[in-house]
Amino acid sequence: MPPRIRSAAEDDLPALAHLDAEVFPAEPYPFYVLRQFFDLYSDHLLVLADGHTLYGYVLATSPKAGLSWILSLAITQDLQGQGLGRRLMVESLSHLRSEGVHEVRLTVDPDNDPAVFLYRHLGFVLAGDLRKDYFGPGEHRLLMTLAL
Repeated sequence: MPPRIRSAAEDDLPALAHLDAEVFPAEPYPFYVLRQFFDLYSDHLLVLADGHTLYGYVLATSPKAGLSWILSLAITQDLQGQGLGRRLMVESLSHLRSEGVHEVRLTVDPDNDPAVFLYRHLGFVLAGDLRKDYFGPGEHRLLMTLAL
């Protein structure tokens, strides 16, 4: 069965934790954080799966005053560069738009060229200069925003 996008289910959490550790080995979300994100944002946690394997996910916050944040986007390493992250983002953005979101924000590692390229291709623009130490010492980020 080809992978399809669907809402995450509680029993996806172990696979989500495994995928997050694969894609972000230096600082994956701890399981308990993924659990809390699921409890808070399950309506905005989409996964790409084929019924047996989870290949990716995107997590957005619930809208607040027309604003939402993309907290994470991950695709298993062996499938990166095949448009799956784009598919997840397009679906998530469409869902947010239907809920009345008019602005989406995200942060990205400035050295993650493929992610920066994807976000720019989707219409995100830089919001100011590099944010030094955004996530702590040496953890610089670009803040990007998209008007829906």
